[in-house]
Amino acid sequence: MTAPILNRRQLNRATLACQWLLERVAVSPLEASEHLIGLQAQLPAPPFIGLWTRLRHFRQRELLDLLQRRKIVRATLMRATLHLVSAADYVRFRPALQPALTRSLQSFFRRGGDPAVQSAVLEAARSLLQEGPSTFAALRQRLAERFPELAPAYIAYLVRMQLPLVQVPDQEPWGFSTNPRYADASDWLREEGEPWPPEEGMSLLVRRYLAAFGPASLKDLQTWSGLTGLASLVRSLRADLCLYRDEQGQELFDLPNQPLPPEDLPAPLRFLPEFDNLLLAHADRERILPAAYRRAVLLPPGRVLPTILVDGFVAGTWTVQRQRDRHKLLITPFVSLAAGQRDELVAEGERLLAFLSPEAEAERAEVEIL
Repeated sequence: MTAPILNRRQLNRATLACQWLLERVAVSPLEASEHLIGLQAQLPAPPFIGLWTRLRHFRQRELLDLLQRRKIVRATLMRATLHLVSAADYVRFRPALQPALTRSLQSFFRRGGDPAVQSAVLEAARSLLQEGPSTFAALRQRLAERFPELAPAYIAYLVRMQLPLVQVPDQEPWGFSTNPRYADASDWLREEGEPWPPEEGMSLLVRRYLAAFGPASLKDLQTWSGLTGLASLVRSLRADLCLYRDEQGQELFDLPNQPLPPEDLPAPLRFLPEFDNLLLAHADRERILPAAYRRAVLLPPGRVLPTILVDGFVAGTWTVQRQRDRHKLLITPFVSLAAGQRDELVAEGERLLAFLSPEAEAERAEVEIL
């Protein structure tokens, strides 16, 4: 049978539905972190905003408690970047993602260095971490003293990419300081059991990715995960998947019974945080981010600005300015906004300010559309 063709708006609405951006849902932050397969966490605050924009009645304290109880962890995973993921998902998926982390190391340091030297450095790092969690600056310094012939930057990246490490939360408002301590994941997550075999984790990872970001292509999956060579795995799952094509004829995959809303379904205005995975989970990002705005949102080196969604697509950026006792949310739209859209944007912006700065009085919080 010929696979149905999905146009860009249909892909947009399907992805928004999977991402809980058409309507906020009433689930726990732990359930949300697993459905979304983690929240990009290059900075501490964005995961909290990402949950606020998707969940009903989300409170900052809920996520902080999960971090303290070791039910959610901050660690290097997809695309060799920091994510908040459930502890259970870390155990399931970390071994499967190791090839992507190794490739990242090799891309920065040619072939990655001498295997024997690598093993010695990693064993030394494990030994030091057995003494207890350590900041990376302190760990790097102690390792550099043991291996003076190696560049400290190489030592640091080798340990980050090759050892399963998690960051230890502290008492900062968003859970982590700018210089957090790291722990060996096998010690920090001992109650979660042994890591999954890579092949089992990878098979589940594909299904979970489609549940959160489908319909999607093989290239989309590889872009999101940072992994390569997944064609044979996807082929092995074809019989259990729904098949589509985009307007360029590219094959797309999805799980059965996934939402496929009509393309004209209204989409509410939404605020997305910096680095939100919605903008990073596909090779072709135009289902969410129009090509005309790509350079205004995706900045070198690897920065992703906080954005607004209008009619389901990126249509501007936002930032919060704090001046003494005043908090101002500045919105820079890329499109002309109707009066009703401006009112909706201001109302949603006021709710966002109330979440980000609950101590600020309403009269000291301001939303401005530039």
